[in-house]
Formats: sequence, structure tokens, C-alpha cells
Amino acid sequence: MASDPKATRCAIYTRKSTEHGLEQEFNSLDAQREACEAYIKSQAFQGWKALPQHYDDPAYSGGNLDRPALKRLLADIESGKVDVVVVYKIDRLTRSLADFARLVETFDARTVSFVAVTQQFNTTTSMGRLTLNVLLSFAQFERELSAERVRDKVAASRRKGKWTGGTVPLGYDAKDKKLALNESEAKTVRTIFDLYLELGSFGKLVAELDRRKIVTKRRATKAPKYQGGIPFTYGPLAYFLKNRIYVGEIHYGGKWFKGEHEAILDRATFDHVQDLLKSNTIKRKIKFSANCAPLQGKIFDDKGNRMSPSFSSKNGVRYRFYISTALRGRKKDAGSVARISAPEVEAIVEAALSERFHASKDEMRDYVDKIIVSTGYLRLTLKRLKGKGSLINIPWSPRPKRATQIWTTSSDTTTDQRVLKSAIRAHAWLDDLSSGRHESVEALATVAHIHPKIVRQGLRLAFLAPELMKAVLEQRATFQLKEIAKLLPLSWRRQGELFD
Repeated sequence: MASDPKATRCAIYTRKSTEHGLEQEFNSLDAQREACEAYIKSQAFQGWKALPQHYDDPAYSGGNLDRPALKRLLADIESGKVDVVVVYKIDRLTRSLADFARLVETFDARTVSFVAVTQQFNTTTSMGRLTLNVLLSFAQFERELSAERVRDKVAASRRKGKWTGGTVPLGYDAKDKKLALNESEAKTVRTIFDLYLELGSFGKLVAELDRRKIVTKRRATKAPKYQGGIPFTYGPLAYFLKNRIYVGEIHYGGKWFKGEHEAILDRATFDHVQDLLKSNTIKRKIKFSANCAPLQGKIFDDKGNRMSPSFSSKNGVRYRFYISTALRGRKKDAGSVARISAPEVEAIVEAALSERFHASKDEMRDYVDKIIVSTGYLRLTLKRLKGKGSLINIPWSPRPKRATQIWTTSSDTTTDQRVLKSAIRAHAWLDDLSSGRHESVEALATVAHIHPKIVRQGLRLAFLAPELMKAVLEQRATFQLKEIAKLLPLSWRRQGELFD
């Protein structure tokens, strides 16, 4: 008498793309599972047995593998709990040929077969793989063909001036799949355009809009970040002023077409605003083209505002800076440091990267992900390279304005406390190195969690002339920490001459 065949564990996977019909007592997922169970029973003579676990993905697209039930199924396959994956049709598992190839590779690695009950394929055979790939190619072709039909329909509608959906701009409401004029918002739109023509700059316009409490369009959405009703900033404001929808046009494919909706602005006003925008843009490009700003787009203040390159000129000399974008209309939102010397911060970053990676100034952008500027430090977030740490904190403070007199014997003045603290710290570091408590500057810097260059520069204060040190301790010196030369002369006489 023949022995019973070994049991083959079958996992049934079901999927439905939309929520429609899921509320029914017997829905599409139930129908798929029933068909799969019937097929498995027909293979009982081979020892096939359906697993009790349900791998159901309701309302999930087959265009990707980001599905909870599918992930559980793959985890059980990796654990050796499944022998055969059974689906109603191939596209229930995936509609992507690339994803299907990855799934088949996973199945083969665990000797797991794949069966579609209405198409009767088994991926353990070469013919089964060939047929599956052909069918899946057609499924992907059908999906792409459907997407093309939708795009063509949208294009044809837009060319006729119809509104086909998207973000409804300020001044309009979406009604019956059309843009309907919102009179109160339309008045706000005209006000913004008139104010720009009157004030002539984004900075003044933003300040005036804030004063009048004019904000972006409010929308009733579930996602808070899309609800609007926030103050205007430069980017959205520039897009707003260039939007030709306000003169009754619809955009598609880089072109504008006459729209069905009612215009809010007359053409003359809109064109006047465009001319002013273009004039200001040309001036700005000329100004920035003169700058070499390797940290542009990387540097922010400690309130998250981007710091953009700028410059000023005095006596024919050009001085470069990075300034917080908050200064352009929202000074109260600027961080603790809203303006920093470009050469200074670039030199600090270059020194840090040179010490760590032997990188040059031209390579800064390749290493730096983000820089945060604060009154006490520069924080460099680096791209992860060669297993190195991704964060560097560099002690830093804004460069003070140079005083006309940096040394006095008057008891009415007080010493910069940073000089006093730095001198005390320098003597402590010198003692640690002299006594052998730390073998090197690098070892000391590691323990102190700072850059070795900071230790080397700080140690110079341990060699201040006695007279200078006495003035610091007695708070009779008015020179600033930044005014002590990085290459401090060892000669006490020469040091004294620096501060006469």
C-alpha cells in the first residue's frame, strides 16, 4: 500500500486595489480565497494543505510591494513555513515585472512554488517562468496603457481650458469640477498684486501682508500641512505673482491655454507685475553671480532659516556674507546669528574637513550635508563617508566689532569673560599635556569632544605675558578673545607691543 505523500503547506494571498465593495458580507477577497481553497483541495492527492493564516491586503495597489500582508507572507517564507504561494490571478501578487522577478528570486531561494489558480502556472519549471513573465509583461503594458489614456484625457481637457483638478489657488473654489470665483479671496488677490506694484520688493510686501494678516488659502484637508492659512514667504509669493491662472488661463505641458474660468486680474496689471519681477530677478542674478558661495544651500541659522549669500561694498571692497532669509521681511523669526562672514565660516569649515578628511575648499559641498550657525557653535552635519562620524561641533562666536582701544589700565572696564575662561582652560590643558595625563592634543580633544584645532588654538592663551595675564585676572583688559592673534608671539615684550 502506497504511503501518504508529504504535506505541502499552501499560503493563500489575496488583494484588492480599492475599498469599493469591501463592506459586503462576501467580498472580492472572500471570493479569491474560496477559489484558491477549492484548487488546493483538488491537489489533495499530492498532499496540498491550506494554511489557516490569512494573507489579505484590502485596498492596496499592486504597483509596489509595500503591503502589510505581503510582508508577513515573505517573512513566513523566510522562516520556512510555506511551500507554495497560491493566488487567484498573477496580478493579485504584483503588476510590476521587476517586482515579480524579485519575488520569484525569493521563492526560488526557499524552494517555494507559485501558483495562479485561474492560470495554472508553476514557477518551478522553466516553461512556467516563461509564461508568467509573458503574462506579467502584458499586465504591465495594460497598466501603462491605462495611464497614457488618463494623461491624454487630461491633456485634451486642459487644452480646452477645463480644470482637471489639483490645488485650488487663492481666489477660486472648486465646484462641479470647475473653478468658481470666490469674491472675497479675489479681492485679496488684487490687493496683493497692487501692493507689489506699489512697494516694489518682496521684503516690503511680506511685511505689509503680515501687518494686514493676509495669509495663504485655507483648505479643509485631513493633512495639517496642506490646510494653508499660513503667512506668505518669498517662494510661494513669487509663484503666486507669476500664476497666469489669474488672467483666465490654464497650464499644461509648459504651455498656457485660454481657460473656462473667470479672470481676476486684467492683462495690463499682470504684465506690469511680470516686468517688475523680471527686473528684480535680473538685478539679483547680477548680484549673486559675483559671489562664490560654496556653502549655498547648506547653511542655516539655529531657527531653521536658510542663510543665503549676499554682499556689501565699502570703499571699493566687496565683503561677502551669508544672511538668514528671515531678515527679508521676518526679522523676528531669525536665529541667534542672522549674518555671518562668508570667508570666516568657509575657512572654519574647510579647516575642519581638511583635518578630518584632507578635503579642499572645492570639495566642501561633497562632504557637508548641513551647517547650523549659533552664537556658541557651528554644527556640521556630514554625509556618511568612510565610516566616520556624521556630526562635528565647532565652538564659535560672532566676530566682535574692532574697538578703537583694546588695552587699558582703567578699573572702570571689565575683561571679556571668554578671555578669562579660555585662559583658565588653556592652563588646565597645558597641565594635562605636561603631566602626561593625555598623550597628545588629539587624545585631549577626543576626551573634550572638540576638534584638535580648537585645542591647539586655545593653548596659545597659556603663554600670555604675565602682565597681560594679570590684567585679565584683575579684569583690567578690554581686548576680545578674537583679537588675540592665532600665532601669538612667544616673546612677552612683543605680546605687550600688540596691546599698547
